[in-house]
Amino acid sequence: MLLREVRADARLAECLKELERAGPPPREASLPDPDDLPDVLLDLAVPHEHINEIVSLSVRLAEEPEATTLLARCVARFVRDMGEVGTAWDPPVFPARTGALGRCFPLFVFVAALPHVRAHHRRRGVPDEVSRRTLADLGRHVAVHHRRAGGPGLLFPWWTALPFHGELFQLGRLQFQRAVLGRRTGRAVAAAGLGRGPGDPCLSLHITDFRGPLSPAACDHSLGLARDFFARHYPEERHAVAVCRSWLLDPQLKRYLPADSNIIRFQDRFTLVPEEANPDDAAPVGFVFGDPDLPVGTLPRRTGVERAVGDHLRAGGHWYGGSGWFALQGTGRHPSAPTGIG
Repeated sequence: MLLREVRADARLAECLKELERAGPPPREASLPDPDDLPDVLLDLAVPHEHINEIVSLSVRLAEEPEATTLLARCVARFVRDMGEVGTAWDPPVFPARTGALGRCFPLFVFVAALPHVRAHHRRRGVPDEVSRRTLADLGRHVAVHHRRAGGPGLLFPWWTALPFHGELFQLGRLQFQRAVLGRRTGRAVAAAGLGRGPGDPCLSLHITDFRGPLSPAACDHSLGLARDFFARHYPEERHAVAVCRSWLLDPQLKRYLPADSNIIRFQDRFTLVPEEANPDDAAPVGFVFGDPDLPVGTLPRRTGVERAVGDHLRAGGHWYGGSGWFALQGTGRHPSAPTGIG
């Protein structure tokens, strides 16, 4: 029984108690019928090869009354602050001993929350096409899980929570998260005279897997979409600045990649803030090679990016999470960026 395993884990047991203290779960929080679920999953871009197993697991879940009650409680907690920046609640991650059902439980929470997500999108006037592509992030993360661990599941439920909570939208090549400026970046923005500072609204850019090249044209198109989208659907937040925190902004990449490469042209959009003090080698290895735990000596050298990441590590170097910002006015390029830099 799934709930028995949950209660045996001290952290999860406390989470369960917190959900129970919130009161009875809503009756309407449930999964689609097994006959309807495949179409729902396909609309969310879940890979075809996982559909049958996920539907079968949903039937198992329905056979455990306590588990379905937990599902309803999780959905109620997840949608409680729908659309509020910085409040997304991620479903509990179950231990490996709970098997496929535990591994897919967060996925079921997001599927059961779909009516609430779509209602929020409708209230904000979000176009159906934007909603569809944004929520397809669920299927992308199922593919990421399969690539790294095999079978369906979600490695990072906290990340999938963002698009399902109305905080993040897929607009062309890039994802844009409604966020606020942190202290370090906010101070840099304020010092540049943009009239914004720590705690003010901003858009946090994210670069996803399985979306093709990070070309300057694709990024320019995304930025144009974002300026129009957020001005129309979230006019009260006035996003004047875009920020990004990513290994792609590590200045060391310029030692390995040509100036006209997509990654360097993306990096040149930003005014970088002081680099992180702690190394994060797992991030580039995970994103470039699909598994952050691969031994450095086995990393392939098929592309320029693979050679850059692997050769730097093999030489004893480390990678760091870079951070940067640019103003969103005009073409979306920072005013100091030279002409022709994407």
